[in-house]
Amino acid sequence: MSVRVLQGLLALLVIATANFMLVRAAPGDPVSIMAGEAGASDPQFVAQLRAQFGLDQPLPTQLANYLGHVLKLDLGYSYRQQQPVADLILERLPATLLLTGTAFGLSLLFGIVLGALASRNAGKWQDSLITVVALLFYATPLYWLAMMAVLLFSVQMDLLPAFGFFTVGAELTGMAKVLDIGKHLVLPALTLALFYMAVYARMTRASMLEVAQMDFVKTARAKGVHPGRIQRKHILRNALLPVVTLAGIQAGGMIGGAVLTETVFAWPGIGRLMFDALLQRDYNLLMGCFLFTAAMAVLFNLITDFVYTLVDPRIELG
Repeated sequence: MSVRVLQGLLALLVIATANFMLVRAAPGDPVSIMAGEAGASDPQFVAQLRAQFGLDQPLPTQLANYLGHVLKLDLGYSYRQQQPVADLILERLPATLLLTGTAFGLSLLFGIVLGALASRNAGKWQDSLITVVALLFYATPLYWLAMMAVLLFSVQMDLLPAFGFFTVGAELTGMAKVLDIGKHLVLPALTLALFYMAVYARMTRASMLEVAQMDFVKTARAKGVHPGRIQRKHILRNALLPVVTLAGIQAGGMIGGAVLTETVFAWPGIGRLMFDALLQRDYNLLMGCFLFTAAMAVLFNLITDFVYTLVDPRIELG
């Protein structure tokens, strides 16, 4: 396990280097933008800003300084927000974890259930219906699905709030505040979950159909074991390993991949923070968000290795 942790740390250093180079190669000069917003285009003022932010140094020196701060768990300072990058990320983290955690749980639960149902009724109309619905949600652009959900459930039916994390100005407390946040969570969580649900449903169906043809399943049928028990204990449990693998990979990426959902629904999470940082050319904040989401992906991969042992006891952590 320690080897995997070391590999993860090395991967983060490579990712941090790649992020730095890609962000620096992007068009747009944050110093010029800040000088323009301040109404001062004087070359001396621009040079002072470059010196203040360290952008007047050679690129290798900037990279070395950045990696040195990363090794100290210092993600830098956002001069646009006038706050440390780590504080800004931690401030948005609860909202992102709430959204992605809810979406991940819903997608995994309904994906496995629908995939198992499709596998059990392979070749029948239930299987065809689930397959068509899964492909439909998989192929539909996430931003379009989000906007249609707003038009239907918020504008037309007036059932759910369309934007934000809670009702501004309501000053709710206790359970009333929890319920209010829950109402705001429904649309973004379901929108994000539908895409991943389609992936897990297809994966579960294919994996269960493959396991159903194995010898130990045929032996269980020959012994007269109840079909429901065979489906749950023999087929589903052995078919979950590839689903767990895929879910572990996507769980970390879902945090950074919620940019579109958080932007459409004005959800105050890390994805929205990344989008704003990109528009403002806030390099330090953007690189901090990239590195944090990469760290979450590595963490979830390590957690997935542990979950393997729960799904299949024959697997041991090295």
